[in-house]
Amino acid sequence: MKCRFCEHQLEHTFVDLVSSPPANSFLTQQNLLEPEMYFPLRLFTCDNCFLVQIDEYKKAQEIFSSDYVYFSSYSKSWLAHAKKYTEHMISRFGFNEQSFIMEIASNDGYLLQYFKEKHIPVLGIEPTLNTAEVARLKGILTISDYFGESLANKLLIENMTADLLIGNNVLAHVPDINDFVAGLKIVLKEQGIITMEFPHLLKLIEHVEFDTIYHEHFSYLSFNTVSKIFASHGLEMFDVQEITTHGGSLRIFAKHFEDKSKSISPSVELLLNKEKEAGITTSAYYDDFQQKVDMIKYNFLDFVLLQRKNNKKVIAYGAAAKGNTFLNYCGIKGDDLIQFVVDASPYKQNKFLPGSHLPVYSEERIKEYKPDYIIILAWNLKDEIMEQLSYIREWNGKFVMCIPQMKIL
Repeated sequence: MKCRFCEHQLEHTFVDLVSSPPANSFLTQQNLLEPEMYFPLRLFTCDNCFLVQIDEYKKAQEIFSSDYVYFSSYSKSWLAHAKKYTEHMISRFGFNEQSFIMEIASNDGYLLQYFKEKHIPVLGIEPTLNTAEVARLKGILTISDYFGESLANKLLIENMTADLLIGNNVLAHVPDINDFVAGLKIVLKEQGIITMEFPHLLKLIEHVEFDTIYHEHFSYLSFNTVSKIFASHGLEMFDVQEITTHGGSLRIFAKHFEDKSKSISPSVELLLNKEKEAGITTSAYYDDFQQKVDMIKYNFLDFVLLQRKNNKKVIAYGAAAKGNTFLNYCGIKGDDLIQFVVDASPYKQNKFLPGSHLPVYSEERIKEYKPDYIIILAWNLKDEIMEQLSYIREWNGKFVMCIPQMKIL
């Protein structure tokens, strides 16, 4: 297998989570009677460019199907993040009714709706048909297609180029990262701005966030590596922000190399050096991640087995992709150790998690069941979830976090 960016031969295994079904392939009652497809979940580190990546065992077209279950608008904190971003970009760069904002992987219009409220023209690009349709119902012009050079050239012919080109949590999802970034170069106006948000590999390793590894994520990115990828396509970083979303993410700001109207922020060099000092550009930095992952697994299993012996009721909250990776690697099968999962999205309720086959219910089930412990699988939304479910304290219910270590809250 070769690196999807620099084509260097991959020989260094970062972590091996054995195999699991695709993290968002939720099941119906009928599906439980049928065979389930599992795919290897093993990451490699490129010793040349230090891109951490998975082999494309599960094709992107199969993952991002017409019946995609992830809708961004069901997280209040994520909507607040999107609105704050919109206000910041308008304030900093002066986008207005004459600007054109384009978002790749626009999902259900969760972000573009805030630009539209300001009467700024927008275009969403979203391959999943059901989420794209929800965006259109909000009045957001949306193209249902995969982004890359081919689509970028079509947009260029139609004179649809961006003053602001947005991609939140999409850069890690593209199997051909060179084709994707080449497309960004094509549709960006001469003085346009690209912002991309993605989970920071440095934080993934520091906090042992192995549950953020799943088949939808083809790449796991550091600022050093992303800077190299963008530079190879004529794009230059001019700012970067470390943000708290998804356990620690980066928001990068990029422009054409030819665009001299924007100065380079000191934050660019500071973060490049911070990563290098941590060792992210050395092979040794990646060596002991597997051991840390396995220790989390062992501690989690010790906890749920003890609660089972003590006849305690244990459920989980957040039927997110990260939760499915976590439960599958820990070997949870059926409802003997964890009884069920609760999620706010009606698109996931009354279905079953892939692999573990745990049923997914609405929040009302918590009030009926009165669990002793709720394991927060969507730990990136911990504060929102704990505030929403604070009533479990009435029966002495407790919250449990598993990453980076077991903690009862």
